[in-house]
Amino acid sequence: MQKRVPGGFEFVYDNYNALVFGYGPTDRPSEAVLSLAVMPQWVTLCFLKGAKLPDPKKLLKGSGNIVRNIRLQSPADLDERDVRDFITLAIVAATPAFPPESGQPRTVIKSISAKQRPRRPSEPRVRHSK
Repeated sequence: MQKRVPGGFEFVYDNYNALVFGYGPTDRPSEAVLSLAVMPQWVTLCFLKGAKLPDPKKLLKGSGNIVRNIRLQSPADLDERDVRDFITLAIVAATPAFPPESGQPRTVIKSISAKQRPRRPSEPRVRHSK
């Protein structure tokens, strides 16, 4: 992701059951437009203003008013044309705009959640018949 984002800021924080990498044009997390949520069993690429992105192939998941996402199966998914196009669209549509500088975003490590849930995948529960 650092190679795909043209400068700006990368926010790294622990949020409940995910390690999150957010990307935005300024040092304000509220202006982030992309994030990677790394969970024990999968990684989700979130478009934080994804509801406004054109999606004729209906690849973006989610039904909220703002956020859409794509669940990544492997790091190679970031190289798929449709995923790259969504990342580019999100960056171009950012308000404020990303800085004209090139290079990797500056990393800011944040502490978000005071109480953390364990990140280990839970064991499947055994159902007892009645």
